[in-house]
Amino acid sequence: MDFFLDLLKETRRISFHLFKIMVPVVIGVKILQELGAVELLGSLLSPLMTVVGLPGSMGLVWATTLLTNLYGGIAVFVSLMGDTPLTVAQTTVLGSMMLVAHGLPVELRIAQAAGIRLLVMGALRVGGALLYGWMLHGTYLSLQWLQKENTLTWAAPVRDDSLAAWGIAQIKSLFVIFLVIFGLLLLLKILARIRFMEMLNRALHPVLRLLGIGRAATSITLIGMTLGLAYGGGLIIEEARSGRLEKRDVFFSLALMGLCHSLIEDTLLVALLGSHLSGILWGRMAFALLVVFLMVRLCARFPSGTLERWIFR
Repeated sequence: MDFFLDLLKETRRISFHLFKIMVPVVIGVKILQELGAVELLGSLLSPLMTVVGLPGSMGLVWATTLLTNLYGGIAVFVSLMGDTPLTVAQTTVLGSMMLVAHGLPVELRIAQAAGIRLLVMGALRVGGALLYGWMLHGTYLSLQWLQKENTLTWAAPVRDDSLAAWGIAQIKSLFVIFLVIFGLLLLLKILARIRFMEMLNRALHPVLRLLGIGRAATSITLIGMTLGLAYGGGLIIEEARSGRLEKRDVFFSLALMGLCHSLIEDTLLVALLGSHLSGILWGRMAFALLVVFLMVRLCARFPSGTLERWIFR
């Protein structure tokens, strides 16, 4: 009984750190939505869409995704598909960019709470999405691959945009996050008891070491990559504040999680829109690993004091 009480207290503490970040940001984003900020950002992003081979109207889809979440972007995408048909390649490019950069107000604040400068992570996420989208577009176009028109076989359910429905949805979301964090902590403790995490860390440490991520951050990085940044980020905030992780481990772990997270749920969501796994899963993983690998090599050239000023709060 004491074990579960301690686990519940730990879950409450981690969730409290996370919710302190999420609740004000979610409310602020809702206010911005009501004031038309999403449409304004969409018009600003419209010229960039041509760089990645997309119609300018898709700027509204990405803007909604950046400020809210994948579900919001998907709803806008579905509403525009009838008037703006895309090829499978274009859908994959857009879906991949949405996966790399979405929900930034919340996810960047999580990174900031772990000690990373907000502008650094923001530039990595948005710049990474644009670079990856441009690379995918060029690859698909040069190979003339996936150029047939995309047929949408799934439509998002009708959304209730009332303030009450929005409030209920946010409360449900926070409750689900609390339960998931509780389950993750329980799982980590069980795996630690049977020494599974020790074996997993030994197996993956050589790969993550090449990326500049130490052994202590391995399990949290894997959680963020597979389940999502909100879950892995909540745990990494706790570890960063405790001092158990080195600053570089925190940065490179969050960089990898930022570029490639929620490989299960989010990938399946975007696949339902007609995106191809070559871009939204395999290419995204390879891109994230390559970018972090190059970042580690680049950061090694700078004195630690310089990195402290540029990257860490």
